[in-house]
Order: sequence, then C-alpha cells, then structure tokens
Amino acid sequence: MKLITAIIQPDRVDMVREALLAAKITRITINRVTGHGRQAEEELYRGEIVAPSLIPKVRVEIACNDDFVKVACDAIIQAARHGDGKIGDGKIFITPLEECIRIRTGDTGKDAI
Repeated sequence: MKLITAIIQPDRVDMVREALLAAKITRITINRVTGHGRQAEEELYRGEIVAPSLIPKVRVEIACNDDFVKVACDAIIQAARHGDGKIGDGKIFITPLEECIRIRTGDTGKDAI
C-alpha cells in the first residue's frame, strides 16, 4: 500500500479529480494549503532580503494498493501539467503506507482501502 500526495495548482483541481475518476480512482482527500517551491524566490525590497510569499496550492492525497500507484500518478501528471509544463505545476510524493483500518468495519490492509 502507498500514500500518494500531490501538491498542485488550484486551477487544476477539477481536471485532476476528473482524471482520477476516469482512471477508476474514487477515494481521494483534497486540502487547501499554502507554500512555495522554485517559483518563489527571495526578493530584495528597500535594501533588505524579504522572504517569499506563500502561494495557494491544493494537496491531493490518495491511499491505494500498489497496483494503482502508476495509474494514479499518470492521471495526476496529465491533468495537473500546464501545456508542456511550467514552474509551479506541482510535485507528487509516494510514501509507503504501513497500515490502513476502516473504522466502520474494522477491516485492515488492502481490504480497508
């Protein structure tokens, strides 16, 4: 099992959600977050270095079985990328998911996802 975390532009949320649904991935969590990567660099303002502003982003989280990792990532990449790609399109992180428990039934592991 893996946890896929994607940080994407807010204007791409609907496209990413639709791409995931088309790929038969229906269980997702979406949060509004702020942050910055390469697109925000330190600025010089009145002779002092000013920290970059935080930029609105969206975090998409998907807990899935190993078989769906590539499918989910491909759907996110195709839907989140602007044209041929530009700075700020986002990132995808894939981490091992040690355990999953469905609260309602007590199912664990792959059965819970």
